[in-house]
Amino acid sequence: MIKITFFKHDDVLYGFRETGHAEYDDAGKDIVCAAVSSMTMLLINTLEVSFGIDVDYKIDDATTDITVTVKTALPCVGAEEKRQYAACGVIQGYYLQLMDMIEDYYDYLDVSVEEVPV
Repeated sequence: MIKITFFKHDDVLYGFRETGHAEYDDAGKDIVCAAVSSMTMLLINTLEVSFGIDVDYKIDDATTDITVTVKTALPCVGAEEKRQYAACGVIQGYYLQLMDMIEDYYDYLDVSVEEVPV
């Protein structure tokens, strides 16, 4: 099962941690893993390249666990409002898409939200 824990501060999602494997199918045929991996990289690339927003991420090559934080999403950081809005929207969109996926793949995905101080 892939477990995704979103980080929230003052009701704003600003990052997440992904651990585990979906085990929906064999490697190379696992559509759940492929979807989550693709969405994660889309999020990182959209924020970094398209919007020029700093994204801190770490990928553990041995386990493929990933941690992503985008402090620009937080009002307390004082980033330009447009960048804050973009960062916040992209992360929230990812969360909402995962919640839609859970309806069909609840045995392979677990999504939670954790209040994490900055």
